[in-house]
Amino acid sequence: MSSEAKLIKDEIDIDEIVKEIAAKNHESNAIVIYVGYVKRKVDGHNVNWLSCEPHEQYALKLLNNIIDEERMDEGISCIRIYHRVGRLKPGEPISYIFVSAKNRVKAFEKARKVLERVKRESMIFKMESRDDGDFLVLGDGRRLRIK
Repeated sequence: MSSEAKLIKDEIDIDEIVKEIAAKNHESNAIVIYVGYVKRKVDGHNVNWLSCEPHEQYALKLLNNIIDEERMDEGISCIRIYHRVGRLKPGEPISYIFVSAKNRVKAFEKARKVLERVKRESMIFKMESRDDGDFLVLGDGRRLRIK
């Protein structure tokens, strides 16, 4: 198991994942890790919580499609995407992306591209509760007031 996508409830052990990736990808010289956190403030307002609810069947399929398509680039040996689900508090990790590549430039570029695709394509619905109301969070960062 080199590349994978998972929807998870709890935080992961980043060191353990890095060891697994390094052990299985001997041609790679770089692993880039992205960890996204629940925002504490948005537009000057305090965030109470963020709820992530996936359309589970489609979310995993789409995340795996992203991995399959992005691994086609030469020099990319492994991509892992872990996205937390459920209700999360401000400051908690929400997403993890690992990219293993032959060099750091490719690894950084690919990690950014994968992140942007996950935000736009994942079918993970995010509801943000703030001190000024509840909002649906769109993949481009826009927020739509719900109440």
